[in-house]
Amino acid sequence: MSETTNAADYREVNFDGLVGPTHNYSGLAHGNVASMRHGGLISNPREAALQGLGKMKALMDAGYAQGVLPPQQRPDLGALRSLGFSGSNREVLARAAGEAPQVLRAVCSASSMWTANAGTVTPSRDAPDGRAHFTPANLQSSFHRFLEPETTGRVLAAIFRNEAHFAHHPVLPATPAFSDEGAANHTRLAGEHGDAGVHLFVYGRQAFGGNPAQEPKRFPARQTLEASQAVARQHGLTAAQTVFAQQHPDAIDAGVFHNDVIAVGNGPVLLYHEMAFRDEHATLDALRSKMASPLIPVRVPSEAVSLDDAVASYLFNSQLLSNPDGSMSLVVPGECQEREAVWRTIQDLLLAGHNPIGEVVVKDVKQSMRNGGGPACLRLRVVLSDQERAALTGRVLLTDGLHAELTAWVERHYRDRLAPDDLADPQLADETLTALDELTRILEIGSVYPFQLG
Repeated sequence: MSETTNAADYREVNFDGLVGPTHNYSGLAHGNVASMRHGGLISNPREAALQGLGKMKALMDAGYAQGVLPPQQRPDLGALRSLGFSGSNREVLARAAGEAPQVLRAVCSASSMWTANAGTVTPSRDAPDGRAHFTPANLQSSFHRFLEPETTGRVLAAIFRNEAHFAHHPVLPATPAFSDEGAANHTRLAGEHGDAGVHLFVYGRQAFGGNPAQEPKRFPARQTLEASQAVARQHGLTAAQTVFAQQHPDAIDAGVFHNDVIAVGNGPVLLYHEMAFRDEHATLDALRSKMASPLIPVRVPSEAVSLDDAVASYLFNSQLLSNPDGSMSLVVPGECQEREAVWRTIQDLLLAGHNPIGEVVVKDVKQSMRNGGGPACLRLRVVLSDQERAALTGRVLLTDGLHAELTAWVERHYRDRLAPDDLADPQLADETLTALDELTRILEIGSVYPFQLG
């Protein structure tokens, strides 16, 4: 930490992903129960984007620092051409729709909205060179997300451009041994955001020398220990700053495809389900031994909330936010109210418990939830000092004016109905390119998309 930067100068900024114009329900994510259940339904991209912007605006109005990340270029016509589909854009889309409809659906996915998977971030407070560090996630476990890292890297480098404050690392090798899903499997715990932190990396399997008997049987484990260790090395984190814990395989088999579906941390608080970790007690002991501030674990037992209820409600895929008075607010999806056991647990265990959680805020993000992403999936957490926030490039920190512009942009360019068969419409591709070109001018981030780079 710089001599001129105090701990009080640091704030967490939630960078939410704008939902893209091709938001659709194709059921692409194996192991994501909600995505699989809603595959084939008709989506509403306009409503999805406005719901996301509404959540951002509400948090900004409540005093939280809120940022915006742009969506990816979709459909990814370059990916289709690399797979042998040739001709004009219209011909490429038509041939893909006829010969490989699932591939077409994959290259149209709006999954970059879930920026918790964009990458892993280490604040300058914890890095040995005093800079904030970024590694885009390779997302190699699914084809539709594997298409994202190149553009993600360009976007992050465009926004966090100042080399005096920010460092960017290459994507890990896109192989099963280094399968990396970003901050969805990473939590930083500290007394305050500006204090020295301990980084909890959660993995599903060990690629080299692992025990298959300790891995999930039904759904794949998307994060490896080796990937988590590599990211920690890239960022210069030491053994004293890191804890590596295995996710419970039974949770993964129940649909907990990322750790942020079963646990959420903020400051010194770790809110988690008892089935979050394969070795719960060892994980907590390791955190306690390395944290400078006392860990505040908030444990939800299975008898209060079953794994099925946790996955269906996304209770743990909520945003846990710090307030100036030392309390915390939990931003939950509306689905939490629809599950009696979950809502009762929120009232009895969380709000009435001995922990800093003093408020629960309910937000409607149904369009995202149907594809398996709750409030926490929609944001990448970046702890920044005052100097670092001032060094950001472009208009990416939300204001009333930017919110109004983005809302008008969505209403101009987004459809209110999109079925999977509509993805072959060449007009949709043209509409998307027009929208994204305008978006980069609104955000003032320069050319980041393949069609802008030629």
